[in-house]
Amino acid sequence: MRRKIILSVLILLVLIQFIRPTRNISASGSPQDIAVVYATPDSVRSLLKKSCYDCHSNNTSYPWYTNLQPVGWWMQMHVNDGKRHLDFSSFASYEPRRQAKALHETAETIKEDEMPLDSYLWIHKNAALTENDKLIISEWAGSLEKEIRQKNNLPEDLRQR
Repeated sequence: MRRKIILSVLILLVLIQFIRPTRNISASGSPQDIAVVYATPDSVRSLLKKSCYDCHSNNTSYPWYTNLQPVGWWMQMHVNDGKRHLDFSSFASYEPRRQAKALHETAETIKEDEMPLDSYLWIHKNAALTENDKLIISEWAGSLEKEIRQKNNLPEDLRQR
């Protein structure tokens, strides 16, 4: 009986290797990308690519172990969830209120060490942000948020109305 269970589990593990999620890789850059539509200094752009774009853009860099299921499924769920919250590749398609709110939340989550996620940093140590990196991104996000709010006559507190 034990042998049958082990064999069944092994067969199942082999079979699930053929069920692969669609990869989040764009063939070209997006014209809706935040760095294309808004002034984004090279320093900010490189930090976003290093620490944010794997989960918050159309260009995820997949490590070898994502070829193993169910790890690949878990990672794709994680990427889809990250893009649902904020997708830098389609940022310009957001309504101005959502853009301003997303930038505000970006600055806040980075200042509060909520992003990048600890689980991401365990494997991607190079994605860790220094205090100076956090300041650079937060100041840029805050400045761009203010610009979008002023241009679109949005209240300072986006929770209003």
